[in-house]
Amino acid sequence: MSIFAYDMGVPSIEAFFEKRLAQGRAYFTREEAQAAFDLSPHALSVALTRQVRKKRLARPWRGFYLILRPEDRAFGAPDPVRWIDPLMQYLQLDYRIALLRAAAFHGASHQAAMVFQVIVPRQMRGFEIGRQRLEFVYQNPQAFVQVNQTGWLGSLKSEAGFAKVAGLELTLLDCARYFHKAAGIGGLAQIAKDLGGQAKPSDLAQIAVHYENSAVRRLGYLLERAGHVAQADALRPFVRQAKTAALLDPSVKPLVEGLPGLHEKAPGWRLILNESVEVDF
Repeated sequence: MSIFAYDMGVPSIEAFFEKRLAQGRAYFTREEAQAAFDLSPHALSVALTRQVRKKRLARPWRGFYLILRPEDRAFGAPDPVRWIDPLMQYLQLDYRIALLRAAAFHGASHQAAMVFQVIVPRQMRGFEIGRQRLEFVYQNPQAFVQVNQTGWLGSLKSEAGFAKVAGLELTLLDCARYFHKAAGIGGLAQIAKDLGGQAKPSDLAQIAVHYENSAVRRLGYLLERAGHVAQADALRPFVRQAKTAALLDPSVKPLVEGLPGLHEKAPGWRLILNESVEVDF
């Protein structure tokens, strides 16, 4: 079969797309396409590239393709929740949807996720595809394996199946650890207020063992400030392990470089409150 037959809409390629869509699999790998069609590797590459140009396909990763429905074409790609799981399976890499998208999933109504954030145990470059933007956040592999457990994960459902998402307690600790990617300290404070009361104190304490002590203390302080006393108390034992006081927001620089300035302290959490925090009620 010639490459030109594909571009003319010969039923075989249409049937391939339709069969995948009917199965709820709006994606395929290059290897699957190679097995389905009697084309040389070069001819297949040209055929797939032309389908991408026609906006019938999108390619978020080399060798991995998305079949675009008409409603997807205006955005250049469907919501990543519909294809992140098969993509990560293709890459043979464990993952979890996290931070702002996970917080919104759990009910943090103030958080608008402008980027689809995924935590992985490997350094990966994010990318944009159409109007969708993906960001991969690195977590130390040892810590990742310890916390990316079934009991601490949830699942996001779409018509394509399920995708792994951080559970509520894991979301809180991820946002505390990577607060600079979760709308800053103010964003973390809002998430702590919105979600903290639903968190299981015992799970928080168990997961927190695998996070930096300063991140745990920041979360504990913000949970206490939001009135979620039981959850804050579950994290209080971590204060005894702290060797030094930490800044609430280490990204805030003093007015005069080299001078620490005078800041209010939260001795109960060994924090220096160098940033005011406000949340919506």
